[in-house]
Amino acid sequence: MRGNLIPGRRTMFVNAALARLTPHASRLTLAIVIGLLVGCASAPEPRDEFVPPVYPPPPAEPRFVYERTLLYNEDVEEVTSGMRLKRFALGEARKLMGLVKPFDVAAHAGRVYVSDTVQRTVMVFDIPGKRFFQIGAEKPGRLSKPMGIAIAADGTLYVADISERRVMVYDADGGFLRAIGDRELLQRPSDVALTPDGARLYVVDTGGVDSAEHTVHVFDTRSGAAVGRIGARGAGDGEFNLPLQAAVAPDGTLYVVDSGNFRIEAFDGDGRYRFSFGSVGRFPGQFARPKGIAIDAAGNLYVVDTAFGNIQIFDPAGQLLMFIGERGQSGAPGKYMLPAGIDVDSDGRIYVVDQFFRKVDIYRPLTPGQHAATP
Repeated sequence: MRGNLIPGRRTMFVNAALARLTPHASRLTLAIVIGLLVGCASAPEPRDEFVPPVYPPPPAEPRFVYERTLLYNEDVEEVTSGMRLKRFALGEARKLMGLVKPFDVAAHAGRVYVSDTVQRTVMVFDIPGKRFFQIGAEKPGRLSKPMGIAIAADGTLYVADISERRVMVYDADGGFLRAIGDRELLQRPSDVALTPDGARLYVVDTGGVDSAEHTVHVFDTRSGAAVGRIGARGAGDGEFNLPLQAAVAPDGTLYVVDSGNFRIEAFDGDGRYRFSFGSVGRFPGQFARPKGIAIDAAGNLYVVDTAFGNIQIFDPAGQLLMFIGERGQSGAPGKYMLPAGIDVDSDGRIYVVDQFFRKVDIYRPLTPGQHAATP
C-alpha cells in the first residue's frame, strides 16, 4: 500500500514516522530511507555487451555471424501504440504464440516457414511484413504431423505429412491447393525437395524397421502423378537405411541424408547414383546422427548432426569446409541440444531449427574482410 502513495503523500508519511523516533534513531532511519529512495533511481550495474558469435572463430577469417533468433510471434510482429492502447482499454492480454516442437524450416522472400509437429501447423514468421500466421490449422488442408517442407520459386509451399502419408500443397499465404501422394504409395514421408525448375518433387520415405520402403519417390508437380522412385533398402551404393531429408543443388544433383548408413548420397537429375561421403564416427567430416540438409547457391552442403549439435559445411564433392555451432545446455546462440531442420536462403542466410530449445537461429554470411558488425 505504501508503494502506491503519490510523491507528496509519501513524503508526509516518512516525516510523520520520523517525528515519532528518537534523534539517534531518526538519523539512522533517515539514512536508510534516503538510501532506498535514491537507490531506486540509480543506474543499473553495467552488463557485459553481447558479442554475436562468428564462425569460424578467431583467429580465422569469419564467414558467418549470428544475426537473430525466432521463438515467438512477437519476434516479428509490430506492436503499435494504438494496439497497446486498445489492449489496455479492452483489458486484453497479449497473445503470445511460439514454437513447441519445430522440425524443419524453409525461407523465402523474407518469410520463415517452420513445421511444428506438436501444434500440427506450419508457423510463418513474415519478417518484412512484420506479421505472424499459421498454415494447415483448418480444413481443407489441415495437417496432422508436418515434417519436412520446401518452397518453390513462386512461393508454393510443399509439406510432408508423415501421419496423413501425403504431401500437402499451399500457396504462399497458406491457401490449400491440393495433396500429392496417398497411403497406398507413401509409408512415412519425412521430407520434400524440388528440382531447380520446380517440375519434379522428391519425397523422402523413411520407411521403418520392419519396412522395405526406404526410398525417394518422384512426382510431377503439375499433375501430382508419381513418375519414379530412387533407391531401396540396403547399405550398397544408391541404397538407403532410414533416409530422413533431402536437398537439390543448383545443378540438379539430389543429395539424400542416409541416416542409418551415416552418409550423404548424391544422385543425378535422372536418379542415377553418383557418389556418397561420410561415415560413422566422432571426428569432423563424420556423422553420428545426421538429420537436416540444405544447399546454398554455390552448391555447398549444410548438414545438421543432432548428436554433435552442429552444422557441418561441405563442398559439392563432400569435402569438409567448416562447421557452425556446438552442443550446449544454455540455449544461447550457437548452442544446440536437438538441432533438426536447416535451410539457406537466396542471400546466403542460414536458418537452423533446434527442437529442444524450440528456436530458429539465423546466421548472416560475411564477405572476406567484412566485420561481423557490418550489416
